[in-house]
Amino acid sequence: MTDSLSAAEARRMALGAQGFSRRRPPAPQVRHLHTAMHRLGVLQIDSVNVFARAHYMPLYARLGAYDPSLLDRTFLSGGGRYVEYLAHEATFVPVADWALWDFRMQDYRRRYGHAWLEGDNARTLAWVRDELAARGPSRPVDIRGDAPKNRGPWWDWDEVKHALEHLWRIGEVAIAGRQGFERRYALAEDVIPSAAQAPPVPRPDAIRELVQRAARSLGVATQSDLADYYRIKDRPLVQQALRDLTDEGTLIPTVVRGWEKGGRPLPAWRHRDAALPRRIDAASVLSPFDPVVWFRERALRLYGLDYRIEIYVPAHLRRYGYYSLPVLVGDRIVARVDLKADRATSTLQVQSAWWEPSAKPATDAPAIATELRTAARWQQLEHVSVSRWGDAADDLARMLDGHTAHLGSFARHEHPRAAARPS
Repeated sequence: MTDSLSAAEARRMALGAQGFSRRRPPAPQVRHLHTAMHRLGVLQIDSVNVFARAHYMPLYARLGAYDPSLLDRTFLSGGGRYVEYLAHEATFVPVADWALWDFRMQDYRRRYGHAWLEGDNARTLAWVRDELAARGPSRPVDIRGDAPKNRGPWWDWDEVKHALEHLWRIGEVAIAGRQGFERRYALAEDVIPSAAQAPPVPRPDAIRELVQRAARSLGVATQSDLADYYRIKDRPLVQQALRDLTDEGTLIPTVVRGWEKGGRPLPAWRHRDAALPRRIDAASVLSPFDPVVWFRERALRLYGLDYRIEIYVPAHLRRYGYYSLPVLVGDRIVARVDLKADRATSTLQVQSAWWEPSAKPATDAPAIATELRTAARWQQLEHVSVSRWGDAADDLARMLDGHTAHLGSFARHEHPRAAARPS
């Protein structure tokens, strides 16, 4: 038996699964972070800090202006409910799931372990293990202080960092929190509770569980969507997981009208617990690493959003801006805004603003203006300014002008690209 959904229903179901059908709490607490994390499953980490680091933003998008120190205490301090691992890219995951990732740790061991078995690499690896055993949780710079005086030609600090990263990937080392944004490494037994370490989950069982979780987090999804959520490359086991989960009734085959490839319906599944909200009332600025948009194929299919991050694109070739963020209004991605937190002037700079094809400027501009004011307050910025670059800039400026008294002021600013807008 196959279900059927319209494209709009699929969008609402997907956003509901991600938590956007719920109102933002008036005063977010740690329990709200846990609830959001349960829905997300993973929280991707990124160091880019133009507006706010990426791992703070998905929780902001769902919860509103929460205190960032709540995230610091809950995710970064170590010894709590979450730990870092490569569950998508570098992400926070529940520490209780450590054994679930054994299949990936074994993949890294098979793929790269041979390079660490002999000679200088083996000595580096052994020394790093001994240092962590003696010191406990340490930053790479802490280990450097104990470097042997006669370390010889084999010693290289890049190799030490590589050794730490290798040991983390294969599960011998875990991240014991961060100091500032710098990782503290420790032997896994010093970080991961014994109950979470064993027994390792067999590969087919782990992949089936992860496909089920991805389906729960996505609501309705294709095979490629489900595989990408946890970056599972083993296609035969993903397909077997889909068969098993369908047979047991956890996944329900679904036709989404408009989801096609080569003129044929694209197979999709919805999770049996996925609800279909009557409407989505959210207005949120999204991180490039938010699960709503991180898989570009799905973002294009669901929202018509052809999205790429332009931080690595030369300035004169950027179409939308250095760190352009998608904006969700209702169940549509309606705009992109390039945000920068200028701490020196306490200003949220909207460096460019662009409408997407699904936009309804007359109703969307006020919602985005309200969201920008909330984002400024969240980052403790007193002012908002909007450049003249982008076809949505004037609309947002009009909405912000005269309605920012509680922030301090509103202003227009010139952007270097504003005088030569790309066609």
